Formats: sequence, structure tokens, C-alpha cells
Amino acid sequence: MWEVSDAQIGQFVGQHLWPLFRIASFLMVMPVIGTQIVSPRVRLVLALLITVVVAPQIKDVPALDPLSWPSLAIVVEQIFVGVAMGFCLLLLFQLFVVAGQAIAMQMGLGFASMVDPANGISVAALGQFYLMLVTLLFLSMNGHLVAFEVIIDSFEVLPIGAGGISQGGWGLIAGRMSWLFAGALMIALPAVTALLLVNISFGVMTRAAPQMNIFSIGFPVSVVLGLLFFWIGTADFLPGFQRLTEDTLGFMRTILDTP
Repeated sequence: MWEVSDAQIGQFVGQHLWPLFRIASFLMVMPVIGTQIVSPRVRLVLALLITVVVAPQIKDVPALDPLSWPSLAIVVEQIFVGVAMGFCLLLLFQLFVVAGQAIAMQMGLGFASMVDPANGISVAALGQFYLMLVTLLFLSMNGHLVAFEVIIDSFEVLPIGAGGISQGGWGLIAGRMSWLFAGALMIALPAVTALLLVNISFGVMTRAAPQMNIFSIGFPVSVVLGLLFFWIGTADFLPGFQRLTEDTLGFMRTILDTP
């Protein structure tokens, strides 16, 4: 008669269920797949398929009682690891949203917002344009496949039951917010600087000719020139996006092995 021992059940759980929590939490937070556009059922099926492929390759999984407190602690650890890695990738996309918001505010289009169907919030129109652009570039460059490779390699860099991300890794994630604003500033800086010079020239014109209605003239000119500078800035957009993407994927590997 075929019997299943507690050790075999614990081994099965450690081999399949714990990786599923890490992969599913990563897919839940990461851009594109983790948005409202993708159904939760699709994310669950994708997580199950990846787990089935990855599970036989995972070694040295602790055999614990699935209903014990140590097993529950490992589940929480895997969820935090997946969410942290997905959050790092999410910051890459939000960087361009912040850059578009900065340009829109400088050119007077901060009020021109539209609903982001992926996140269900209102963002500036230029920010939404950047978001759609980086999404298409990310998918065309197979960035989602590289992200899957990173989460699969994480089981070797940070094995299950190793204690999760260290305190130093969480510190790096917290400091990543400064990288977000610095990167957004570098992208928006050319257009913002050019628009600043335009506004300064309008100020000089107002001092020279006080009778001129600067509001009726300056706003349409600022919008037209802002869109022109925005269009010129997209000429070398791809190299900058590729550099930021490589930096993000490398950072996702760094936080796993940081002591």
C-alpha cells in the first residue's frame, strides 16, 4: 500500500509551494504583468507554469511541516523577496512617469491628465506617453524574459530558507528612491532647462513692454515649444532607457547577495 510520510509532504511543499509564493508575488508587483490590464487568473497560471519548470532545479530545500510556524515564516520571506524584486522593476517605469510630470508642469500642461488604465490613477498626459513608450520598448527588448531569468536565478543567489533579504539589501531598496528622482531629473532636465529659458525671456519682454498681455501669448508659446523640446528629447531615448534597464536588472541581483 502506498503511503506518504510527513517528510515527503514537507519536501513537496518546499519544492513547489515556496517557490510559487516568490514567483507569484513578483508577478503581482512587476510592471505590465502586475497591472490591472492582466487578469489575476493569467498571473496565477503563469506563476504555476514557471514554478513547474523551476521546481526540479531547486536544491537544498528545507523539509518542514507545512503547518508549522517555521514553514509560515519561510512563506512570508518568499513573499517579501518577490515583492522587493518586483518593486525595484516598478521603480524603473515610475521614473519616466515622474519625468513626464516634471516636463508637463514646466510647460503648463500639468492639468492635462488622463486615466492610466494599468494602475487606475490619473497621470499627466506626457507621463502616460512615456509610460506607454517604455512599456513597448521593454516588451520589444524581451525585458520581461530577462526579468523572469532574474527571479529564477534568485533561487541560487538567495536559496529558500536562507533568511530572506538582508538588512543591507532593504537599505539599498530604500535608497533606490533617490535614484528614481535623479534619473527622472536627468531625463527631464534638457526640456525643463529650455522651458526655463523661455520663461525668463517672457519675463524680460514683460519688463520691456508692460502693456503686453504675457498670459495670452506666453501660454500657447510655452506649450508649443515644450512639445517641440519633448519631441527632440525622444531622439536619444532608447540608449538612456537601455542603460537604466540594465542598471535596474543588475540592482535586483545586488540586493539578493548584499550582506
